[in-house]
Amino acid sequence: MTDAAYLLVHADREYLLEPGEEFGTDLGVLEVPEDVEAGDTVETHLGETFEVRELRGPDLFDHLERTGAPMMPRDIGLLIGHTGASAGDRVLDAGTGTGILSAHLGRIGADVTTYEKDPDFADVARENMRIAGVEDRVDVRTGDLAEEVDALAEGEGFDLLTLDTADAPAVVERAADLLVPGGFLAVYSPFVEGTRDAALAAREADLEGVETLETIQREMDFSDRGSRPSTAGVGHTGYLLFARRP
Repeated sequence: MTDAAYLLVHADREYLLEPGEEFGTDLGVLEVPEDVEAGDTVETHLGETFEVRELRGPDLFDHLERTGAPMMPRDIGLLIGHTGASAGDRVLDAGTGTGILSAHLGRIGADVTTYEKDPDFADVARENMRIAGVEDRVDVRTGDLAEEVDALAEGEGFDLLTLDTADAPAVVERAADLLVPGGFLAVYSPFVEGTRDAALAAREADLEGVETLETIQREMDFSDRGSRPSTAGVGHTGYLLFARRP
């Protein structure tokens, strides 16, 4: 993986910029050197100093161009933890969207083939993979995975199948044809109806260990009066279905 972009940070300001890029702010014009590295500092023409930081996973969620609602970091962490996704894994994904999940998987060393139906969304995802430094590990394809199952099933098989699409149950029915023995399936949905259909399809396909988890997270507030969960924000983000090929 190579770094294709950096964060330039000044107090509460963060800008995602590439080497050689020039960017105007109310603190002055930033000219990013071609040989910039994480840990350097860059001054604007007004003398304001910005720290150069390497991109981390949460930065991708905050700064990559979006084409919809991407998976939240909490969901991605749960997915990686429950499937054991790691370097060298072959991952098949559908519903690329912004590409946040694919970028995370690429950054841990997995080789990802991801399908996006919308050509414009696919173009944005490819650019996001370049910025994230994983374009050599993530192959963004324009198309419908459900229509490619027969051809993909002729290959050597995938270690992990991840789905974030309305037609996920139809692909789940063929999961055993796509996964290697012991390979994992993970299906994400913000709605319980689609998750239920995927769970039923997984059981019909005789996959093992079918379980569905709702992701709920609450921030804590601490004050002189006491400590309690915050009443602000939305605790629920989505449902994750996990299963495994025998």
